[in-house]
Amino acid sequence: MKATVNPVDQHVVTLTIEVPAAEVDKGIKQAVKRIASQVNIPGFRKGHAPRRILEMNFGKDAIMEEAFEVLASQNYSAALRENDIVPVSEPEIEREQFEEGKDLIFKATVTKRPEVKLGDYKGLEAEKQDATVTDEQIEEQLNNIREQQAKMVVAEEGATIQKDDFAVIDFAGSVDGKPFDGGEGKSYPLQIGSGSFIPGFEDQLIGAKAGDDVTVKVTFPEDYFVAELAGKEAEFKTHIHDIKRKELPELNDEFAKEASSYETIEELKKDLRAKMEEEASRRAIDTYNADLIQTAVKNATVDIPEVMIEDRVEQMIQELAMNMEGRGLKLDDYLKFSNKTIEDLRSEYKDSAAENVRADLVLDAIATAEGIEVTPDDMNREIFIMAQNFGADPKEVWDIIAKEGRVAMLAGSVARKKAARFIIDNAKGAEAAK
Repeated sequence: MKATVNPVDQHVVTLTIEVPAAEVDKGIKQAVKRIASQVNIPGFRKGHAPRRILEMNFGKDAIMEEAFEVLASQNYSAALRENDIVPVSEPEIEREQFEEGKDLIFKATVTKRPEVKLGDYKGLEAEKQDATVTDEQIEEQLNNIREQQAKMVVAEEGATIQKDDFAVIDFAGSVDGKPFDGGEGKSYPLQIGSGSFIPGFEDQLIGAKAGDDVTVKVTFPEDYFVAELAGKEAEFKTHIHDIKRKELPELNDEFAKEASSYETIEELKKDLRAKMEEEASRRAIDTYNADLIQTAVKNATVDIPEVMIEDRVEQMIQELAMNMEGRGLKLDDYLKFSNKTIEDLRSEYKDSAAENVRADLVLDAIATAEGIEVTPDDMNREIFIMAQNFGADPKEVWDIIAKEGRVAMLAGSVARKKAARFIIDNAKGAEAAK
């Protein structure tokens, strides 16, 4: 096999691959065996039908097509290895010569993985975040717990609706005097100020009392997810049944007993501080580490092929679709509710996809430059973590990854994590921090 590489542009190359006639004959024989093993021919054991019988049943072209697939696949892979080309797109194959008894000549045009010119990635600095937890933050967390423990009580007689109240209402909406789907509700608990209804609706209930009837006039937003209602003026006949308010418990020992396993409010505060300080410290470390890695990525120079960004965008969309399915939703429903198209989603994801691809390329280059290797222990540890996250058996996780041919992909991910750790461990002051 002989392969000649001709650049098309900065990212795309065309390989002209020549395969000797003798190898072509072997490829045809291999194709005959492959087809024979896949079909049943009366009078012949499976896999033993001769070529002439197969040609009679399926035609010579079928055998030659199978032979080309065999030869092109084998020799394309060999040409990539021989020329140290890592493809990031599927090849466009063009036949130039393919006849029995002659050399095979074909071209494969492919986008190759870009070269990365590394900048500084050792001895980097990043600002360390303040992990101090203030008394105000403790009080804020206590108030959050109070909110969770709050009871809803009916407001005193004659009370008027205020912000944060819950108004229990009946409503019936109409556009141009005609009711519309989804415009009616009974005994609906609407929190005033939550912004859950059409803009302007909740404000018009402020000051009303239980038993009042209020006519609310609003205009649907231009980007409302129901196209028939977008931009339309609407009127809602609204009846107020009740006004309910949160009754917050007092911050005392009794509250601590009700809301936690502690006997006193001081014990609860002490526990909250310890947990919040641990979380603040973790966030500070995560931010510090992420800043170091981001600096290393920014210091590198790499021109990313558009196809890599597009592939990552599609991957992100697939992940979103899987997340939606996990919650019993469909991507189409999400797009409709968000008033977006799939192209809008692709456009939104493009910048972050480019950043992700860039980071992966730089971390891969650092792993190569530092001779970072992925050991069986590294892989086992990653599989174990994945299994814990999914609540699955590690062996089952490994079997799925192996079956789907994603072992190399997983190893690449582990190598990038080790490269990221290398950046962190070699930052300024890293030894002192340890």
